[in-house]
Formats: sequence, structure tokens, C-alpha cells
Amino acid sequence: MAVPVQQPVTYETTHAVEVAADAEAVYAVVADARSWPLRFLPNVHVEHLEESDGFERIRIWATANGAVKSWTSVRTLDPEALRVTFRQEVSTPPVAAMGGEWIVTRLAPGRSRLELRHDFSAVDDAPENVEWIRAALDRNSGQELDNIRQVAELGGRLAELEFSFTDTVHIEGDGTDVFDFLNRADLWPERLPHVAALDLTEDEPGVQVMRMDTSTKDGSVHTTESIRVCFPDAAGGRIVYKQTTVPLLMTAHTGAWTIKASGTGVDVSSRHDVRLRTDTVERILGEGATVADARAYVHKALSTNSTATMNLARAYAEERRG
Repeated sequence: MAVPVQQPVTYETTHAVEVAADAEAVYAVVADARSWPLRFLPNVHVEHLEESDGFERIRIWATANGAVKSWTSVRTLDPEALRVTFRQEVSTPPVAAMGGEWIVTRLAPGRSRLELRHDFSAVDDAPENVEWIRAALDRNSGQELDNIRQVAELGGRLAELEFSFTDTVHIEGDGTDVFDFLNRADLWPERLPHVAALDLTEDEPGVQVMRMDTSTKDGSVHTTESIRVCFPDAAGGRIVYKQTTVPLLMTAHTGAWTIKASGTGVDVSSRHDVRLRTDTVERILGEGATVADARAYVHKALSTNSTATMNLARAYAEERRG
């Protein structure tokens, strides 16, 4: 006699927010997964694995209940219906399976409602796993919906507050040595003059959580916390990161170190993506300071530190080759 297979229990949640913006503007934020790490508090990094019209397959790294989790999802995008459906292909325990839908509804000109629906099952349907997932969804969905609301309501001001830039240094050395220098952030207090202290944990290979104290020329020290995802390869590789605690002039800061073969050496690049705050500009930079002043200040500070790091990585790699 065949023993019936017990089907996993599926649970459902719905979270929603009203947004003072047109539905199309809200949908655009949801659809642009590449910008999620800069715009969504829980999201650390998004890798696009496959793309076609109305379809994408992505790998996501994000925090959930204080831990860094990663999963692969497929998404179907429907701009006419203002809906994005998603389903995890590869889930991370305690999640056994998860999917859902973003739904944007027009309420009135300049006003819309955004719903985020999830369906999920838990490993072994254990009550503690179900509760863990519910807690993570409540926290992350609330943060993401509020982040989308904030971004959509900025409208045209968003272009003023968000900016990106890249600095590149050529190194006549091996990319693997450059990667080692950047990857071993635990050694930065010994190697980088502007790093006063750094604590790093790497519970999962290639996923680093770090807290860093950085000194400035005026003698002050500011503390940042970051999550980094490291991708070594034969040429050197990439390290992407998100600052989870940022200086007061910024709302968000993400970036990447990228090492590529170039001639007899490599080019190492540091990219920064930033969204500025507006309420701290005058407090930090003085009365009458503008967002443009903050943009220039942040650009210079980040560029100075990352270029100094790349130049020290150059000295390290070229000495090892030489």
C-alpha cells in the first residue's frame, strides 16, 4: 500500500503602502532590480544571470533577520498591468520555496497603492522556521515598501541626489595579488593609513561583514559598516559591497572593486554609487551649503580614499611580481 506524500503547507502574506506618486513611477522603481541595493535597505547585491523582454533571472544577496542570505529568482515584468511576479528557483533554508507578486494600483493622479504578496513554505514545516520567515518578510517588506515610496515620491529630485563615478588605476602586477590585497580587509589597518580600525567576519566564504573606522585629514574618525560579496576569478575578480551604516551626508552607498587584465598587468577600478541626504547638508558643511556642495564633498572623499587604496594595492602587487 502506497504511503501518501504529505504536501508542504503554503503560507501567504500581504504588505502594502500608499504612495504619493503616479503608478508608472512606482512600477519603474520595482522593475529596476539593478538599483535595489542602493534603494532598498535589505538588499546588498543583485546579479543578472539572464534577461529577455519581460523576463529576468537574478541572484540576490540581502539581509534577513540580521543574517546575509542569497537566492536565485525568476521575474516576469508586465508594465501594462503594472505587475511583477517572482519565484525563487534556489531558496536558502529555512525557506523551502517562495514566490509572490508586486502589484501597483492607480488610485488617483499622483497617487497609487503598492502591494507586495508572498507565498512560501518552510523547511520541514517547522513552526520555528515559519516564524523566522514571517518575521523576515514583515521586516524586509516593510522596509522595501517604504524605500520604494520614498524613491518614487522624490520624482525629478532623485537625479540630483543619486550619482555614480569610477576611478581606475593600472597595475603592472598579477590580478590575483591585487584581489588578495582588497579581499584581506582584515589587514587594512596595517596596510592603509586612513583605516584606524577594522573588524571583519566571514562566516560564509566570500561573504564578509565588516565594521571600519576611517580617519580624515582633520583628525576626525567616522565609522561605517559594510557587507561585501567577493567573486575571485583567473584575472583577479570583483568585490561588491554595500555600506549598511553610512556617513551622515549619505542615505545609501554601494560600490565595487573590479580587476581586469590589461596589457602585461591589470586595471583595477573602484565604482561608487551614492544617494545623498538633504537634511544634514548644512549641519555637516555649514550654513548655505547645497546638495551640489555635498555631492562634490562626498565624491572627493570617496575618490581620495579608494584611489589611495588602489595605489597601495599597486605597490603590493608590483613588489610581489618584481
